[in-house]
Amino acid sequence: MADLKERLLPPKPASAINLRDSSYRPSASGRQPFQGVDVPGLKKRGQGLRSWIRVDSSGNSQIIEVDKFTMMRRCDLPARDLRLLDPLFVYPSTILGREKAIVANLEQIRCIITADEVLLLNSLDSYVLQYVVELQRRLTTRGVGDVWQSEGDELNRRRSRNFDSVFGNTSPDYLPFEFRALEVALESACTFLDSQAAELEIEAYPLLDELTSKISTLNLERVRRLKSRLVALTRRVQKVRDEIEQLMDDDGDMAEMFLTEKKCRMESSFYGDQSLMGFRSNDGGTSISAPVSPVSSLPDTRKLEKSLSIARSRHESMKSTESATENIEELEMLLEAYFVVIDSTLNKLTSLKEYIDDTEDFINIQLDNVRNQLIQFELLLTTATFVVAIFGVVAGIFGMNFAIPLFDNASAFKWVLLITGVTGVIIFCAFMRFFKYRRLMQL
Repeated sequence: MADLKERLLPPKPASAINLRDSSYRPSASGRQPFQGVDVPGLKKRGQGLRSWIRVDSSGNSQIIEVDKFTMMRRCDLPARDLRLLDPLFVYPSTILGREKAIVANLEQIRCIITADEVLLLNSLDSYVLQYVVELQRRLTTRGVGDVWQSEGDELNRRRSRNFDSVFGNTSPDYLPFEFRALEVALESACTFLDSQAAELEIEAYPLLDELTSKISTLNLERVRRLKSRLVALTRRVQKVRDEIEQLMDDDGDMAEMFLTEKKCRMESSFYGDQSLMGFRSNDGGTSISAPVSPVSSLPDTRKLEKSLSIARSRHESMKSTESATENIEELEMLLEAYFVVIDSTLNKLTSLKEYIDDTEDFINIQLDNVRNQLIQFELLLTTATFVVAIFGVVAGIFGMNFAIPLFDNASAFKWVLLITGVTGVIIFCAFMRFFKYRRLMQL
């Protein structure tokens, strides 16, 4: 990984080395003098160059610096598609099939896939480097059907594979270059999202168990942050899942993504036109030497050319329809495999969200139970306060300034306390029985 990082890093410009020259001295004012640096290939008022990692179909990687308009002409893409790959903007995950390229924006992997190469924005992110390493490993690994062929026949083998992809592939395990690159991108995105979901699970379950045992402000704040991260991650996983599902439901989009077939079809039509031009030149040469009337030869030549072109177009349309159906099935199986993976990640996040919701419901039930206990205690305390208030009423009545014979009896005070206490107890028991009858308190 370190060797690949050093190899993919752009070289240090010569201007950075010239700044350390002994002839470079600050001026008397303390400011460093301005020195113009002549960078070859850099436009004065053009678009800024961007560093891209290019991986070809043979597994070779290199760093190229291309401006925006050159990339648009090279891949035949509109500006809005390149804007999806801009690291300064945050766009949801997207997979777009264009005429000559596939634009993939899958988490950290932002790339342009063509029939011959993959172009990634140069980045020191570990997932980008892992993508390059994994793609190179898969491209350089020899398949089962390639063992019997020599190293010098690599170009012929590639051409024969392209020919087989148009006129029917005999190897069921073969995938075109763009599908291999797209598969590695999907695998990297699904692995990244699944790892984040696993980390969130490892952090969430102990925290939720701690919250159920001890409800505190700190734990509630940690759960709130955890839930916000879960919602954001679920939204990203859902977008990748929806994008894959949308591709699987649209056969036209899947057929548009088969770039190798388009390229081979264009090459075959180009070679057919070349052979037709050769036929025209040969026919023209024989017409000059042979004593044939020019009036009758010209319509015959046009009729022959028209019949050949119609037959070739019918043959190509039939073969392209059959190969498109097979290729759509291959791509659909590929997308379905990663749809299952990303759907499993989404189910994992959904289960975690349900666990959080269950924990919140349990906490609310606990808080409601505590609140009910406080209400019952308050009701009990209010009833006891009412019973005690009876003694205050009796004391207030007998504390008035009037003369009665009861004040002359020495044992009258005991009887007053006893009768008041028994009355208070009877009233308290009556309240308790009423509360139990109305199920206001559990006694």
